[in-house]
Amino acid sequence: MEISDLPALNATLNGTAGAFLAAGYVLIRRGRIGPHKRCMLAALATSALFLISYLVYHANAGSRPFPGQGAIRLVYFGLLFTHVVLAAVILPLALTTAARGLRAQYDRHVRIARWTWPLWIYVSITGVVIYLMLYRLY
Repeated sequence: MEISDLPALNATLNGTAGAFLAAGYVLIRRGRIGPHKRCMLAALATSALFLISYLVYHANAGSRPFPGQGAIRLVYFGLLFTHVVLAAVILPLALTTAARGLRAQYDRHVRIARWTWPLWIYVSITGVVIYLMLYRLY
């Protein structure tokens, strides 16, 4: 694997985290706590691998300018802005949510998870969309 392969890996890790998040949501809605816990911990681990890969890529390759022009450029930067801001917010939220769940503080876990889950799934999905726009659209 080369540095140039990391953006595709990052998108795959983001998509995988999103799939774990979606499965975890469905599982908890069905009352399947054990499988929910495993999915959410897998989402956390996948997101951690993404963060490592992302940092390695950008430390070695820098950033890539968006080549699009016109309205698509506004769409891209709107998505990128919200993605970056919420990605920074998600790290402490996800860790806090997981810690509360693992400590069996379920009332506190649920209260914060109602905020964490939609933000985290948004960051996961937009991460894939941003990759597609930046590396596959042009």
